[in-house]
Amino acid sequence: MFEVEYMQTDVLVLGGGLAGYRAALAARALGADVTMAYRARGASPFIIGFNAPLGHVDVRDTPEVFLSDMLQGGYHLNDTRLARVLAYESVDAFHSLDALGVPFAREVGNGVSPGGKVRQRHLSGNTYARSVFVPEGTGRVILDSLVRKAQQDGIRTIAGHKVLRLLQDDGCVRGAVLWKPQTDSLLVIDARSVVVAMGGIGQLYAGSTYPVDVAAGAYGLLLDAGAQLIDMEFIQFEPVVTVWPPECAGMEMPTAMLGDGALLWNAQGERFMLRYNPPHGERGIEKAKMSLFIQRELDEGRGLPEGGVAFDTTVLPPDVLESYVSHCKRLRAAGVDPAERSPIVAPAAHSTMGGALIDQDGWTGIHGLYVGGESGGGVHGASRIAGNGCTDTLVFGAVAGRNAAKHRPERNARAIAEAAKAAVDALSRSAAKDGGAAQEAKASIQTLIAGAAGIWRTGEALASGLEKLGPIEERLEQAGAANPADIASLIEARHMAVTARAIMTAALLRTESRGAHQRTDHPRQDDANWLRHIGFRKSEDGRLVHESVPVR
Repeated sequence: MFEVEYMQTDVLVLGGGLAGYRAALAARALGADVTMAYRARGASPFIIGFNAPLGHVDVRDTPEVFLSDMLQGGYHLNDTRLARVLAYESVDAFHSLDALGVPFAREVGNGVSPGGKVRQRHLSGNTYARSVFVPEGTGRVILDSLVRKAQQDGIRTIAGHKVLRLLQDDGCVRGAVLWKPQTDSLLVIDARSVVVAMGGIGQLYAGSTYPVDVAAGAYGLLLDAGAQLIDMEFIQFEPVVTVWPPECAGMEMPTAMLGDGALLWNAQGERFMLRYNPPHGERGIEKAKMSLFIQRELDEGRGLPEGGVAFDTTVLPPDVLESYVSHCKRLRAAGVDPAERSPIVAPAAHSTMGGALIDQDGWTGIHGLYVGGESGGGVHGASRIAGNGCTDTLVFGAVAGRNAAKHRPERNARAIAEAAKAAVDALSRSAAKDGGAAQEAKASIQTLIAGAAGIWRTGEALASGLEKLGPIEERLEQAGAANPADIASLIEARHMAVTARAIMTAALLRTESRGAHQRTDHPRQDDANWLRHIGFRKSEDGRLVHESVPVR
């Protein structure tokens, strides 16, 4: 059924966003032959800014203050080793990008003078203004710069491919099998080490802020390879995602705008955040809490007819408002001038704090397997402070790539050949089966997890969700596919199902409320019993099993 091609590389980076490119460049800088393979760019082009404690706005800001903010914002469930790496290497990440010519906003001239102080926005959960940005679109501009550097450095890129599985032999990851859409071709890549930088939950939740090319695939691949996942119950709901105008639905409004003076109003004309967070209101509050408070306004009938609250941009000074170039452009294209009329926002599923358990080198404990960016867990604890999503991709992308290049197991041609044959045979057997309803299963999983593991959770709803997930998993296990495209879709559905099971199981087990995990039947934080992670692995018979993992 398949045509199979083979290639070799030292380091294989799976993912085409910021984490992937940072990993590839870091590995290449150490002399490794590097190949990148990805389906698309993920969420990276939509990033608004990232945190780096440069101290340009306030000299009191330091990596240690940044670390303290992360631990407090993460409800002290963070892996302190990882959080410390993030705090200190974020400054290096900024300087590396600055050296590439990324035009970060500055206080001098037209905003691009290399000698001027960097402008830094104050995001929720941060003591000081520390988010650096590019007015024309931070993520897109940084990504363009990294792509150019990768081309100059001779990094091989394989775009538009979907990863079907990692190659394994004798407890070591030895590469991956990829499929090129619209073809019958598989590409087997023999690699001495692999970096997974494929993003997070993506489209697991209906209405997610993520683009369609991310659908929890990283977590399924990592579990199949023997890695452990932690903190999967902590789902970040972005608090201020546009629901009106409909042409901008799904666009994240920057919490930095709230730091700059934008306000939130309910249908009663009340600036309701003053009730929840006096006297600061919209400022000085981490995103998980803000999402909860906005959702409470909606649940209790104080939302606007469009299904959200007003994000008042009209109160911002013109120069401040216009510094959000891409947001103003999109709103005006939709017929809404943010200087005169407010968009309407509501919380939406955005990301997870969870992912693969890694050490400070980005290593999973599986020989040859490293993880960078949102595919990894433990950095953020129970809630990620605003601006740290991008910082994570930049820092741990580079960390994973650097260490993947340093610790390359010896190539074993025989082992690779056997692992590749086993993988291709397994995919061919899947194609020989009858039936399959992957698309239907995906839609059912999205609906199920949104109802059971949304912003507010109960043990009853979570138990019901897990019970309903069981038959879906059974159908997916028994299903087959008629062609390579259906096989890829079936694998994606299975990865979504196992990720949904991890999220709901962890949320049911954690009988407390902490950060982004809120149980109405267990509303208090319980440090005595729950200052620990819940970890998941796959057993030899393929079942998902959990265990307690201590906080480091």
